Amino acid sequence: VNYMTYLTYILEELTGLEYLKTIWISLLLHVYKRKNDLKGDYSSKLWDNGRQMVTCLWDLYGKLWHGYELHGVEKIPEGPGLIVYYHGATPIDYLYFMARLCNQKGRLCHSVADHFTFKIPGIKLLLDIFGVMHGGREECVQILKNGHLLGVSPGGVREAFFSDENYNLLWGNRKGFAQVAIDAKVPIIPMFTQNLREGYRTLGKIWSFRWLYEYSRLPVVPLYGGFPVKFRTYIGDPIPYDPNVTAAELAEKAKTAIQSLRDRHQKTPGNILRALLERFDKHQKDD
Repeated sequence: VNYMTYLTYILEELTGLEYLKTIWISLLLHVYKRKNDLKGDYSSKLWDNGRQMVTCLWDLYGKLWHGYELHGVEKIPEGPGLIVYYHGATPIDYLYFMARLCNQKGRLCHSVADHFTFKIPGIKLLLDIFGVMHGGREECVQILKNGHLLGVSPGGVREAFFSDENYNLLWGNRKGFAQVAIDAKVPIIPMFTQNLREGYRTLGKIWSFRWLYEYSRLPVVPLYGGFPVKFRTYIGDPIPYDPNVTAAELAEKAKTAIQSLRDRHQKTPGNILRALLERFDKHQKDD
């Protein structure tokens, strides 16, 4: 079961090509680590050049393959904040966002990932130097209290597998992320990427895959795509900390904010051909 978990998650969450690129980048990091005789403490400035190497590679790939654009980065506060985003079939847009943010602003955005991520062989060093964690509530609060940005997708694996070209948010009653923001007294920054579902899609509408996931919780929903569609990530207005707002109310505000970004920037249902043609649309609004 563990071997199948590794294999299927690689195929579902990264696709074979994405996994190979990730392994290649991880190997470069290991070379960098050995050449500079670095030991642990991945927050050290000694790792800055290694991180910059990775972010430049990811940013270049995003530009070439998806014409990646990031809008509204000026809305991210200088201090800590919880970035909440819609989860596509793969989180590749989030990788592009992290890379662009690091290159433009010199800021590292820590991340919360599903526990399956940490079972993928060969990428532990990559996860460590970019502050990716499984994310207990106390650990998340501490990251924010230390002044960092933290990214989380409340929809997680379920949203990745079973949302579709209509971009429905599948959060259920999840509100733990909102409680983290309240406990850390930080704003929530909503984020959405245009055409994300046209780049990569899943077969989550097939009932047998849905049943198997619900029964086993294994990531066995097939993924397809890798289409070079236009990706634009939009940052919304921060939702400020308010001690009088409950976690449930704050979670609903965050959901509404992401839905508003979706409704403003995404034509639904999504269309792969249209998203491909947007690579050549010079008149697309950037707002």
